[in-house]
Amino acid sequence: MNGIHDMGGMQDMGPIRREKDEPVFHAPWEARVLALEWVTPGDWPYDEERLHIESIPPADYLRMPYYEKWMVGMVEAMVKHGMVTRAELESGLPGGKSGKTVHAFTADEVASWFRPSAQPGPPRVPPPRFPIGGRVRARNIHPAGHTRLPRYVRGKPGVIYRDFGVSPLPDTRAHGLGDKPQHVYSVRFAARELWGDQASPRDSVYLDLWEDYLEPV
Repeated sequence: MNGIHDMGGMQDMGPIRREKDEPVFHAPWEARVLALEWVTPGDWPYDEERLHIESIPPADYLRMPYYEKWMVGMVEAMVKHGMVTRAELESGLPGGKSGKTVHAFTADEVASWFRPSAQPGPPRVPPPRFPIGGRVRARNIHPAGHTRLPRYVRGKPGVIYRDFGVSPLPDTRAHGLGDKPQHVYSVRFAARELWGDQASPRDSVYLDLWEDYLEPV
């Protein structure tokens, strides 16, 4: 969707201030949010949480720090999938009406997630629609839901630089409409195609884009 979260190519957003010796977390609650992201049962894909984050009102989105945005996305998904109720969130007390029992993970269980494991066999890969070196155009679409296609590149021509293989389409996963697996490409866009003649003719921007975002030129 079009929103304040899609800041690529926008002007007058102010400088990026880098914090010297920035800590991993600025407050203990940020670490707890990250931990909850890891242990929340897989009832939904992360793309759905991104959809909830993108739905935050612009003034709140600009005010919130990084982990607060993720907390909002996670909480909205938890409510939607019956893991917690609004009343429980407001009171901070379990009401016994959420309808789901959540397993309490141990430290050993979490540590096991980071150990090497046997990989499944390769999935069936559909053939690519676009060849390496092929000219394409980013579709000029403005979906109401989640998408990874930045506004500043829509309608612009580019060249397929690399094929990363097949991955689920975030746009459908965010709405529970299935994976819709398809090839993801690194697409090279000349800077002047994006920013005009004031851009350097030697510069390019590379974006990772799903097939549904592209059309042949």
